[in-house]
Amino acid sequence: MPAAPHTTVTPNTPAFLSEAMIVPTGFREYDARWRFPEEINLVGLQHVGLSLGTMLREWDKGRIVVGCDYRSYSLAVKQALIVGLMEAGVEVIDIGVALSPLVYFAQFDMDIPACAMVTASHNPNGWTGVKIGADRPLTFGPEEMGRLKAMTLAGEGMSAPGGRYTRETGAMDRYLDDLVGGARLSRPLRVVCATGNGTAGLVAPRMLARLGAEVIPLHTEPDYTFPHYNPNPEAMEMLHSMADAVKEHGADFALGFDGDGDRCGVVDDEGEEIFADKVGVMLARSWADSHPGATLVADVKSTGLFVSDPVLRAAGMTTDYWKTGHSHMKRRVKELGALAGFEKSGHYFLAGDLGRGYDCGMVVARELCLMIDRAGRSMSALRRDLPPVWTTPTMSPYCADTEKYAVIDRIVAHFQDHAARGGTIAGKRIEEIVTINGARMQLEGGAWALLRASSNTPNLVVVCESPDSEADMRAIFADMDAYLDTVPEVGAYDQKI
Repeated sequence: MPAAPHTTVTPNTPAFLSEAMIVPTGFREYDARWRFPEEINLVGLQHVGLSLGTMLREWDKGRIVVGCDYRSYSLAVKQALIVGLMEAGVEVIDIGVALSPLVYFAQFDMDIPACAMVTASHNPNGWTGVKIGADRPLTFGPEEMGRLKAMTLAGEGMSAPGGRYTRETGAMDRYLDDLVGGARLSRPLRVVCATGNGTAGLVAPRMLARLGAEVIPLHTEPDYTFPHYNPNPEAMEMLHSMADAVKEHGADFALGFDGDGDRCGVVDDEGEEIFADKVGVMLARSWADSHPGATLVADVKSTGLFVSDPVLRAAGMTTDYWKTGHSHMKRRVKELGALAGFEKSGHYFLAGDLGRGYDCGMVVARELCLMIDRAGRSMSALRRDLPPVWTTPTMSPYCADTEKYAVIDRIVAHFQDHAARGGTIAGKRIEEIVTINGARMQLEGGAWALLRASSNTPNLVVVCESPDSEADMRAIFADMDAYLDTVPEVGAYDQKI
């Protein structure tokens, strides 16, 4: 049994090259994220692999498919993880540089029970992490991540014989074949494809071209320095770049993908950025005739249109609001047998005859192209068909990882007491507080406000929405902001409306 790792990292020391160093806060609710090498060293990553491999052997799941994103250090991180997995006696199938959904696909394609994707997702350079699954199409949630954390920090990973390494080179081509199949557009839509020089540039332009789109590439050449902006289709910098390209080229719409390809952002033909939850309502409307009565899942950051939209209501489609996070959402979609799940951050979980239930930006891109093709109308026209609501972007004031959950507990208690005393937000009565993931305050008239802890970064999350007006939405946010100013642990925002 190895020694327990150090919980602080000391670069440029002999110990850094020979002893495991892991900052505990990198183990999060449904994956792991560290700044590398400030918060974990390569020996520490071997220990993570050893603990994960020990867990897999306990579950009699001794084979795992592994991939990594396109960052300068991801190969080294992946190799360290693989060394630990093999030390635990696990057979590793390495598919090389990959998207997260490609790794998930490979589990099905090669009948492999477990997966590990080395990626920092949309986090900027300097971050690394691992997304893990052992029950396809699910990925680890709090229980599994808690076990992995405890085992790793206690040094309880166990060496075992039988470790083996195989390199697989054909998974990406089979993934493309599976994505497109026999689907073809009836007309050559002009699509801006933006990947922020991230890993999705290896797949997205090829997939769209095979579908029959005229692809207008935007920063699609992989470049791990990310010279233009961080590949994050929820960030305004990337969305504005996409909007400029749509206007310049007269495109039908733009699709943007994050660093590991499991999220998709949309800009319409008028250069309007459409938040992913509204895109989800548009997609659900397009499936209403073929899937009446379907169950949908939306994360707590998502628009109230999922329950109020008249088209979805007429089709008997119902929506369950659930915890934010790709692991939570995948699990809920599977539990309910839902047709699809939607996160405001741009994760979509298509199931049934649409997908396998994991989050894949490429599957969503395909469905959006087919939606416009079937409708024979523009993306902006479909956007304007939605009932009007005004929603803030997802805003993230700073709150330390070691404090954010306790802070949210206090926030929930505050607003529960506020509601019980007849208090209001922007003059609106609080009708209900949904506490499945922070506090989502349902206000009279259909407005709402959300405060929760980010699962991935040292931040809180703030989202507000009003069906009445932009001024009302801003008033709701102003009340939220004024309250957060009284909470000493909460710092500056990444952006504000």
